[in-house]
Parts: sequence; C-alpha cells; structure tokens
Amino acid sequence: MKKSLLIAAALFATAATAQAEELFVNIHSGQAMAQGAGLVLAGQALEQKAAVRVLLCDAAAEIALVGKETPALKPRNVTPQQMLQGVIKAGAKVEVCALFLPNSGKQANDLLPGVTPAKPADVAAHLLKPGVKTLAF
Repeated sequence: MKKSLLIAAALFATAATAQAEELFVNIHSGQAMAQGAGLVLAGQALEQKAAVRVLLCDAAAEIALVGKETPALKPRNVTPQQMLQGVIKAGAKVEVCALFLPNSGKQANDLLPGVTPAKPADVAAHLLKPGVKTLAF
C-alpha cells in the first residue's frame, strides 16, 4: 500500500511539473519598440516551452495586416511584423481584438496567415484559467 501511494505521489508530481506555463501577451501600443518588446518576450517564452497567446488591439493590430510597413528594430534589424510572423511560426496563437476589423474597414482576409479575429468570450475564458500569466504593452 505504501509503495502504491509513493508511486502515485511521484506520478502526480511529475504531471504537475510537466504542465506548460501559459503566457498571454496583450499588445495595444502603436510604438514599434513596445510591440517589439512584447513579441521578444513572447518568443522567449515559446523557446522555454510555454504556450503563448498574443492579442493585438488598437494600433498594434495593424502589424497583423498584410503589407503593413514597420520600422526595423536593432540589434537584429527585424520589424515587429517579422517578429510577429516568427512567434506564429513558433506556435503562438495570435489574434486581433474583435473591435479591430469592423472599426478599421478591414476584413479577416487582410490579416497575415496565422492571425485570426478574437472571440471575446474565448479570450475571457482563457484569461480566467488558473496559472495564466499576462503581459501588456
């Protein structure tokens, strides 16, 4: 009986530590450096095996538009849009806030591949999950 309890406790401890961290990054700034900072941290979290979800709102949602020109940032000389494409490729879920498309005159097909319009109820449910860490830029 003791051996079974010890094995069960060990399995539970292993399962608890195996759970991936979850990071929610909300970027709303129109400033390239703020966008870049949020995306750099999202990328670093992905490299550390966290599940990452990025919500782009207000002026920041524009970096999700096909053909949007943004300045390159040092030291790597990449644009916020290139960083965004990198986190998408690395597995981040990326959305634009639900108000962006209808208030900007854009459509979902104007968004980069891998970016979708957010569903507010889904975003709220995600934020209410225990253990989700949030960052805002």
